[in-house]
Amino acid sequence: MTDYRMHILICGGTGCKATESNEIKEKLNYFLSEHDLEDEIQVVFTGCFGFCEKGPIVKIIPDNTFYVSVTAADAEEIIKEHVLKGRPVQRLLYKDPKSGQNISESKGMDFYKKQIRIALRNCGFINPENIDEYIGRDGYQALGKCLAELSPTEVINEIKESGLRGRGGGGFPTGLKWEITRNVEAGQKYVVCNADEGDPGAFMDRSILEGDPHSVIEAMAICGYCIGSDAGLVYIRAEYPLAIVRLKTAIEQAEEYGLLGEDILGTGFKFKIELRYGAGAFVCGEETALIRSMEGLRGEPTVKPPFPSVSGYMGKPTNVNNVETFANIPVIINKGAGWFNKIGTEKSKGTKVFALAGKINNVGLIEVPMGTTLREVIYDIGGGIKDGKEFKSVQTGGPSGGCLTKKFLDTPIDYENLVAAGSMMGSGGMIVMDEDDCMVAIARFYLEFTLEESCGKCNPCRIGNKRLHELLCKITEGKGNLEDIDRLKVLSDVIKDTSLCGLGQTSPNPVLSTISNFEHEYLAHVQDGKCPAGQCKSLLRYEIIEELCTGCTLCFRNCPVGAITGERRIPHFIDQALCIKCGVCLEKCKFNAITLT
Repeated sequence: MTDYRMHILICGGTGCKATESNEIKEKLNYFLSEHDLEDEIQVVFTGCFGFCEKGPIVKIIPDNTFYVSVTAADAEEIIKEHVLKGRPVQRLLYKDPKSGQNISESKGMDFYKKQIRIALRNCGFINPENIDEYIGRDGYQALGKCLAELSPTEVINEIKESGLRGRGGGGFPTGLKWEITRNVEAGQKYVVCNADEGDPGAFMDRSILEGDPHSVIEAMAICGYCIGSDAGLVYIRAEYPLAIVRLKTAIEQAEEYGLLGEDILGTGFKFKIELRYGAGAFVCGEETALIRSMEGLRGEPTVKPPFPSVSGYMGKPTNVNNVETFANIPVIINKGAGWFNKIGTEKSKGTKVFALAGKINNVGLIEVPMGTTLREVIYDIGGGIKDGKEFKSVQTGGPSGGCLTKKFLDTPIDYENLVAAGSMMGSGGMIVMDEDDCMVAIARFYLEFTLEESCGKCNPCRIGNKRLHELLCKITEGKGNLEDIDRLKVLSDVIKDTSLCGLGQTSPNPVLSTISNFEHEYLAHVQDGKCPAGQCKSLLRYEIIEELCTGCTLCFRNCPVGAITGERRIPHFIDQALCIKCGVCLEKCKFNAITLT
């Protein structure tokens, strides 16, 4: 093994690979070879560093210099200045927006200061395709400890004592789920990892699998040992090609090292893992629909009970946990339940990974202790709202979550608090909205997603959400009335109470939360015929100010539908019946004679 004096780590997550990560690596290696440094300096792809807004990221070890927004054109300067002369490239360092000072290490950035990385502990630190690097950071130590020192019951009790709850959205106690599955008598049982991440804007599980696949493999083997299973299945969406490649590589390496397969670590325990691919159906994130999909059936939820712990894959007892839940397991075993349950709140222990997106300065992947407030996430870690705009709402819990206003900014993030506020934890999507967003249109957007993703098995979800969407379309098109708002409330309650699975039961949340927190916007649409945010096209009105119009005919000549009439040097007129609200007239007018109301 080569003993390198320096390592150059490059974000190798999907986001950075979609920009210039591959080219950056090639260029760095090229300039290293020009100076005969290939045997001294190693260039490595890692997992996601989390700071996606400033990617691609390049980090130099051992001095921990953290470069942001790097391009392939910067590679030569990094080698010549930093590697050869020991001088950090100042223009590539992160500039603190408050102080204006360059910050060379990530631990000095507000984005990272309040984070505690447990599930993401290895992402950005190791080469995810090298098992030795995982082992070098206590990898597979927890599995060895469980097999050599602890009984299955003792391991389960440790997980129960830790307070770990399912991170896929339901929040069910993980140790209890393992215990229930263990206590069911059966000749065959299964461990299933749910990697079907379908929330818009969510990339938590993908990033863990891309950056630290061995942590999930190790945890699945521990779960198999606890419940009496020798078979693991990872249900992953086919749209995650990089995660799939790295997961396959990790499984092969674990088998080669005797950490998967027959007689693991000479203990007689055997466990194998296979992959199953999803076709991108959001409903297959629900565990019973997921199981049906793996069985080759239509992905539809089934009535519970029986729960999968009793009758799951192929009718056998099946334990289903999501990627992030599994990623916490090795740390709990290595550091102890007492260490883990000191983090978080009374009922929500540990940390939670969020995909922070939307109108926020620092878009990225974050992991914070349960109990961190929304204000801390949005303003301290997220850096506040883009372009100095006003914060309007944050939506947590994916398309089935609620939209929360300023009054909830000091709400500690945990399962119970978010539900009480009218939202939910979900798998960890967090989308921030500003003053330019129309909350009625936002509710309609999420209903469109739900309609597309509903399996259609039960009437409340299939038909009820269609009616909800129709009412929202009616309102955003300026055709609604006060009765329609009442209908939205009543219909939402019915859908929540009567739908078969979690998708239907939570699909009205965006509607109910926006009505509760932004009813004035609904009223403006139906009573005044106006969209306060100026986003609903049907309610926009372009008008020509007669006193300012010079009759230059620019608007007349550029209108694509002939909605503008008038003679040269005479004020023009817009026919509202013909106007398609494209905004070309406003764009072309040189005299500020066109107004938008």
